[in-house]
Amino acid sequence: MHFHRKSKFLASACAAFAIAATTVGCAPAQTMSTPVASTQAPASSVGIEGPALWRVADEDTTIYVFGTVHALPDDVNWYSGTVKNALDSSDTLVTEIDMTPAAEAETAALFQRTATLPAGTTLRSLLTEEQRTDYEALLTEFGMPVNALDTVEPWGAALALSQIAFARAGIDGENGTEKVLEEKIGDRLGRDALETAAFQLEIFDGLPQDAQIDYLMETVTEIDTVVPMLNQIIAEWAEGDVDDLGALLNEALEADPVLADRMLYSRNKTWAGWIDERLDSPGTIFMAVGAGHLAGNRSVQDYLAERGISMTRVQ
Repeated sequence: MHFHRKSKFLASACAAFAIAATTVGCAPAQTMSTPVASTQAPASSVGIEGPALWRVADEDTTIYVFGTVHALPDDVNWYSGTVKNALDSSDTLVTEIDMTPAAEAETAALFQRTATLPAGTTLRSLLTEEQRTDYEALLTEFGMPVNALDTVEPWGAALALSQIAFARAGIDGENGTEKVLEEKIGDRLGRDALETAAFQLEIFDGLPQDAQIDYLMETVTEIDTVVPMLNQIIAEWAEGDVDDLGALLNEALEADPVLADRMLYSRNKTWAGWIDERLDSPGTIFMAVGAGHLAGNRSVQDYLAERGISMTRVQ
């Protein structure tokens, strides 16, 4: 698989804190629910600024769908108004994976097992001399021993280096949207998850080794672009600018349809099926998923529309 640089860095920026750093088949057809008639509206038409929040509902079920960013600076204030009210009115919080503290500990251990190279193989031994020189120079710049990640598979090292770059810039997974939501609800809401941590890890672990090395080396050589890219994503998310975020996603992923399908499209289709099925059960749900799944081509909204279901933009 060939990776386009922009697509890879978008994947890194969006997924490094979503997967194990807490990054990152289609659902069968379901019986159609009868949603409240609505249309997707731009932020300006609802008169509210802030991260995008949607609502889909039928006669006895309401599902709020909130686009998240998995890592943020500590000065981004988003938890108020419509978002807070929607969460307060909900009985269940749904996230991509289980984000409770106990689950996070299990995910960290799973990452350790999944991203570890076979005994007798080191990461640096997989690199050419030129690649190794560049890689070791970055670790030295980060104040790390050159053998610090020797036991880690290339994809895991790429995510780890991106995470370090974020942390150096003050962008922290502890400030990420899902972490804040978990802290706000405590034990008062039920929990559900759309995927497992093992599934998300396989998105990267299933890549061929040469593609993983390519990913790692582009992360190394272009590390200075990672933080500006994530800052751009954060700015567009905070403003609720779904169109610009979608344009960024489309540009970033258009060069690699296989990666786009692994990271976004197939998951979006599955999640649309989950929403359709969940509408058959009464209740109020607050569903928090990466903002990239709710923007651009073949978004969750697009797959819901194929099922005759529309979402209303409420923030």
